[in-house]
Amino acid sequence: ARIGHPVTWLGRLILVLDARLNDPRRSVAQRQLLGGIATLLAVAAAALPAALVQTALPGGAAGAILAGVLAWPLVAARSLHEHVAAVAAPLGRGDVAGARRAVAMIVGRDPERLDAAGIARAATESLAENASDGIVAPLFWGAVGGLPGIAAYKAINTLDSMIGHRTPRHEAFGAVAARVDDVANLVPARLTGLLFALASGRPRAVIRVMRRDAPHHRSPNAGWPEAAMAAALGVRLSGPRVYSDRVAEEPWLNAAAPDPDAAALARGLALYLRALLLLALGLALAAVI
Repeated sequence: ARIGHPVTWLGRLILVLDARLNDPRRSVAQRQLLGGIATLLAVAAAALPAALVQTALPGGAAGAILAGVLAWPLVAARSLHEHVAAVAAPLGRGDVAGARRAVAMIVGRDPERLDAAGIARAATESLAENASDGIVAPLFWGAVGGLPGIAAYKAINTLDSMIGHRTPRHEAFGAVAARVDDVANLVPARLTGLLFALASGRPRAVIRVMRRDAPHHRSPNAGWPEAAMAAALGVRLSGPRVYSDRVAEEPWLNAAAPDPDAAALARGLALYLRALLLLALGLALAAVI
């Protein structure tokens, strides 16, 4: 509480780099180059201290436990469940206004233009996508690279969320950050979809829908966990999205199914918890092996 979350430190660094290096008077090529330098600096600023900490940890079980304690703030398993549950609770009571206020905390769409089905759809999609970005991906890179791996991934993900947008200011400067984030999430996104499929109890059907629909999503990665979640819950996701300044015409995932409702969102939270249990068991098995 006194020092702030590590991701906020990264956020402040990225803001400084953006202010100092992202000059709109420069050419597109120059801004892309400087954005790449900013990306490298931010990732190094996260990974290098984590590497120094890791070298100072003791060996054996004590070191593994300490590494887990240090890594845990970089995994958003509990906060994601709480934010989505905060949408599901009022939606289940029929309190659409309360559900709109809660969903506005986790999605960028205009909440006032969302009906009950739109709220459930937005929250379910956020649950699926952030299960990959916020939990599976950092744990995957932590398993691959230890504390430096998980810290580097959080830097990449934070860079993408802050400068990886196709806006006039960031389309060139954030191009490298967005591409690196796509690469970093390539395996975790598909692994998240597989976890949802296994946790659904009918993996073949879910994997079939995921493989069919995910490639049509606007994102090279987000479509995989979203399509798997849609198939596992028997609902349709994605589709047209209403933002404050535009309507984004997106293809449906699992298009033949009905829209989600409060009950489907509650089932999505249960599916999410089962997928986390499978992930924990998988990591434990890998550690034993």
